[in-house]
Amino acid sequence: MKNEKFEIIAKTFQGLEDVLAEEISILGGENIEIGRRMVSFIGDKELLYKSNLQLRTALRILKPIYQFTANNTDEVYEKIKEFNWDKYLSPSQTFAIDSVVYSEEFKHSKFVTYRTKDAIADYFSEKTGNRPSVRINNADIILNLHISQHNCTLSLDSSGESLHKRGYRIEQTEAPINEVLAAGMILKTGWRGEKNFIDPMCGSGTLLIEAAMIATNTAPGIYRKDFAFERWNDYDEELFDKLYNDDSMEKTFEYKIFGSDISPKAIAIAERNIKSAGMSKYIDLKVLPFQRYEEAPENGILVTNPPYGERISSQDLLGLYEMIGERLKHVFKGYDAWIISYREECFDKIGLKPALKLELMNGALECQYRKYEIFNGKYNDFKRETGGFREKQKEDKIPSFRFKYQTNLKKSTDKENLKRGKQKPEILHGEEALEKFVTFKLPSIEDPTVDNRPGWKKLRDKNIEREKKLKEKKRKPNSDELGDKSSKKRNHFSSFKQRENHFRDKNNKSNDRSFDGRKKHK
Repeated sequence: MKNEKFEIIAKTFQGLEDVLAEEISILGGENIEIGRRMVSFIGDKELLYKSNLQLRTALRILKPIYQFTANNTDEVYEKIKEFNWDKYLSPSQTFAIDSVVYSEEFKHSKFVTYRTKDAIADYFSEKTGNRPSVRINNADIILNLHISQHNCTLSLDSSGESLHKRGYRIEQTEAPINEVLAAGMILKTGWRGEKNFIDPMCGSGTLLIEAAMIATNTAPGIYRKDFAFERWNDYDEELFDKLYNDDSMEKTFEYKIFGSDISPKAIAIAERNIKSAGMSKYIDLKVLPFQRYEEAPENGILVTNPPYGERISSQDLLGLYEMIGERLKHVFKGYDAWIISYREECFDKIGLKPALKLELMNGALECQYRKYEIFNGKYNDFKRETGGFREKQKEDKIPSFRFKYQTNLKKSTDKENLKRGKQKPEILHGEEALEKFVTFKLPSIEDPTVDNRPGWKKLRDKNIEREKKLKEKKRKPNSDELGDKSSKKRNHFSSFKQRENHFRDKNNKSNDRSFDGRKKHK
């Protein structure tokens, strides 16, 4: 049935789940629930087709068809073999399996894939005597098996090749940014084409093309050759053609997208990719190093992906980021600048206070995506005059979040709870706060000389003895304590003559001794 509703799962990169959920909501998805690197929702066949065509931040769209529990690969085999495969597959068709495993029991995803393949083949062999063939590329049916601990979900992959492969890219520079990540970065900024867009380090032009498609509301899937759902038994060609040719949602873009790079080769590649995407009239390109920017277009936003020093080497990576900060401060006043990078020390060299920090994954790299609100003068003066960063003021007014979050995710922060519509933590002041959170301990009235710690008494006696000796050493003796000895010492030399005779006699005695201390022989 065309209007039958079922569960759909859209996969994405970590950090882009919220913008993907927003996109699905606009398309008409119901019961939207955000998970880790995925968003689930309810929809019909039309929404499944539209999701593949129009979602910018989805990597693939899955349709779950079978859920079960298993403790080992033998149980997976038995459960898969029990399933009614005639509805989705025939012996004359080909199939492929992609397994994703997060479990201590299932340590080898390839072995899970082999057992699943054997189960499907044996199902048809025992029933018809023939079996469908396995084909890695361009299979008729692509299956996705997801195992989380003992919970297994088998889905049909409706996309085929990853949706980041839009189809417009002819050539690429070294280490180009993924198209889905580029679109997600732009959507995270809130920009939808209402001002100019600049990427001063554009490389092969991915951010520029994705920005142009967002500004004109062009579906990202229109460049692709095919989708996996076109080979399904229940494929509705008429419905898909209607959706594919529907351009009623496209809009005009009244501003410009500016791209530049230090490399003439990169600009030439970007130009060919932009032409392939049909976005040449919206994008201006030129060879221009970032450090030579002297002025920026009015009313604009800057989004860029500078080198990280991982796959691309830079002679002076830290110097590059220092230059970025200097140009932002002097040329792009009034702009919001968004920069993604992998290294903390690079961000430090920019030398500007970020208004917002977001965690994003760029391939295997855990990156930060930072927003800088560029203003004149010092931050304290700016805060006093304007109330601080606009991003902070926006956070304070954020409405309740309308999407559900999966309960098995990590514990949320207060800020995230506020976004999702949960109750804000109770804030108390003054005596109320003291009463609830502060406990005053009464002073001890025990004997200070008593201690139950082992060896304490011995240590105490030792300290007392040492202090007593120090006091005795410091105390000056009186005349009574010194007695006759001191008196004699004081009166020993009653005159200068007596002193002189004393030292003369002492010298004579010393002269009577040899060097070894013995008396000389006369």
